[in-house]
Amino acid sequence: MGNLFKIAIRNLLRYKRRTLLTASLITVGVVFVLVFISVSGSFKNMMVGSITDSMLGHMQVHRKGYVASIENLPLNLNLKPEAIMRLENILNKQPEITAYSPRLKFGGMFSNFVETTNIRLNGIYPDLELKSVPLLASRVLEGKKILDKGGIWIPELLAKGMKVKIGDTIVVVATNKDGSVNGKQFIVAGVLESATGPGGRDGYIHIEDAMEVLRMEGMEISEVAIRLKDFGKLNTFSKKLDDLLSKELNKEGKPIFEVHTWEKLSPFFNIAKMIDVMTFFIKLMLIAIVLISIMNVMIMAVYERIREIGTIAAIGTLPGKILNMFVIEGFCLGIAGAVIGNIVGIVLILILNMLKISFNFGQQQGLILHANVNPADIVTISVTVIIVSVIASLQPAFKASRMEPIKALRHV
Repeated sequence: MGNLFKIAIRNLLRYKRRTLLTASLITVGVVFVLVFISVSGSFKNMMVGSITDSMLGHMQVHRKGYVASIENLPLNLNLKPEAIMRLENILNKQPEITAYSPRLKFGGMFSNFVETTNIRLNGIYPDLELKSVPLLASRVLEGKKILDKGGIWIPELLAKGMKVKIGDTIVVVATNKDGSVNGKQFIVAGVLESATGPGGRDGYIHIEDAMEVLRMEGMEISEVAIRLKDFGKLNTFSKKLDDLLSKELNKEGKPIFEVHTWEKLSPFFNIAKMIDVMTFFIKLMLIAIVLISIMNVMIMAVYERIREIGTIAAIGTLPGKILNMFVIEGFCLGIAGAVIGNIVGIVLILILNMLKISFNFGQQQGLILHANVNPADIVTISVTVIIVSVIASLQPAFKASRMEPIKALRHV
C-alpha cells in the first residue's frame, strides 16, 4: 500500500498544473463552506440569544389552551394557586433549570392624562425575571434597571409617541376577569428598547401591582419563563418536562399544562430554519465542486495514461492494484484540498473576528460578529470532501482497471 501511495503522489506531481488547479477548486469550496457556516452560525446564535435572553426565556409553561389564544391574553386561562404550586414543585426538582420566572400578562389602556393608547403588560418578580432573561436590563435605555413596586417600564415607541419621560405619572386601566374596569397610577421608571422591532408594545410592572390592577384575591400567573443551564439540551429537556407535566391532570382528567420552547413562540425561528437550509445547500455545492473536479482530473489522467496502464497491466499488475492507484490519487487530492482549505478558512475567520464587524438586529444596535470555528464542522467538512473525492475517482479508476493490456499498448 505504501508503494501505491508513492506512485499516486508521483503521478499527481507529474501534472503539477492540473493537480494545482483541482486542489485549488477544492480548497476554495472548503474555505467558502467553512466561513459561511461559521459566520451564519454566529449570526444565528446571536439572534436566538437576543430573543431568548431579553424577552422569551428558553422555554415557557402555560395552562393548556393558553397559547392558542395568546393574542387576546385571556385572564380566564391563567394558572390558579394550586396549579402554580404543583408546577413549582416539579420545576424545583429539575437540575437542568438555572432559573424560572412567573408572569402575569394582560392587556390594558395606557394614559398620560392627555392621550390614551393600548399596551401589553407583564407582571413580574423583577429579581426572578432578570435571572431568567438576563438581557432584559440591558434593554432599559433610560431610567432604573431595577423595577420597584409602583414603577413601570414602558416601550420606547410608546414613550416617544405619548411624549412620556422618566418620572412622569401615568395611569393603566384594565378590564378584570369579571368584566369590571379598574385603574392604577404608576411612575415611569424606565424606557425599554424593543426586542421584536418597531411594533413592540410590551411594558413591565411588578406582579403584585398587576394583581392589584386586575383585583385578584389570590395569585394567578399566565406563564412561567424557564432558563436552562445548557441551551444545547433544550429539546431533550423539553420532552422530559412535557412528560412530567402531562401526568398533572385536572378534575376532568385532562392535562393542566403545556410546554413550549422559544421555537414555537417566536416567528424568528423561521429565520433560524432558513439559515440551516442555506447551510445545507452550501454543503451540497461543496460536494458538487469536489465531485466534478476530482472526476474531471481522474478521467483526464486515465485518458492520458492509457499506454502506461497497459504497460503495468502487461507486466502482471492486478486490476485491483490499478484501481487502488487511481482511487488513492483522488484520496490524496481530497486530503490536500481539505487541509489547505481548513487552514485558509480558519485564518479568514480569525481576520473577520479581528475586524469586529458590527450589524443591527431588530432594534439592537452595534452587535459584533464573532464567528466561531466548530471542530465538529471542520471534521464533517474534511470527511465529506475526502469521501466524495474517493467516490468521484471510482468510475475512472474502474475504467482503468478493466482495460485490456494489448488494446491499451496500441493506443496512440
